[in-house]
Amino acid sequence: MKYARFRDPAGAVRRGTVHGETVYFGGQEYDFDEVQVLPPCEPSKIVCIGRNYAAHAAEMGNDVPDRPLLFLKPPNTLAGHGDTITAPADTERLEVEAELGVVISEQCRNVDEADAMDVVAGYTCVDDVSNRDDQRQEQNWVRGKAFDGAAPIGPVLATPDEVPADAGVRSYVDGEPAQAGSLDQLIFPVPELVAEITSYLTLEPGDVIATGTPEGVTPLSEGDEVAIEIDGIGRLEHSVRWP
Repeated sequence: MKYARFRDPAGAVRRGTVHGETVYFGGQEYDFDEVQVLPPCEPSKIVCIGRNYAAHAAEMGNDVPDRPLLFLKPPNTLAGHGDTITAPADTERLEVEAELGVVISEQCRNVDEADAMDVVAGYTCVDDVSNRDDQRQEQNWVRGKAFDGAAPIGPVLATPDEVPADAGVRSYVDGEPAQAGSLDQLIFPVPELVAEITSYLTLEPGDVIATGTPEGVTPLSEGDEVAIEIDGIGRLEHSVRWP
């Protein structure tokens, strides 16, 4: 099953089921392209995983970590399908990072790896938009990763049964292929990530784990149209601009 949060023609925020190009709610049908699609959840935080694909670690000149490399994106980074992301002032290198987003279903702490999928509501697409200029100058990556709009997610929440274990993860910039990887290439898979993260902090309903990006991260320019695709979920689209 796939679900979408959207704003109906009256301005009310709804959560409907998605079948093909149609959203259903309350006996009404809406064309997916004719409603304002909102992020599929409202996270208190996005927990991101660095270097979770060996080829991406290599292209960045880094080693693969021996445990998941964690950093946070706060709620101000959230953006949705169809939004325009504004780069921080004076940024010269903004890059796309296609990632699987794991949406948490309930408040949880110290979850065993064997039980991890019990707290997963579903999956979505994430673009971990990265400001490399500042990321390379600081250790905590606040300027590089946590600027407004730096985490577009969507367009839907797909239940785990919709997403193959080897689902492709791809990005496109102005229609040209950029990244191409698959979920079976993750160094630390979803259950291990849930267990590791909840051993340190409490996850809340709607929180998102962004599981890392494959190789091929690509710089963005003024007016670029970005698309993130994951098999079984769909296509997240957004544009970028400079102030």
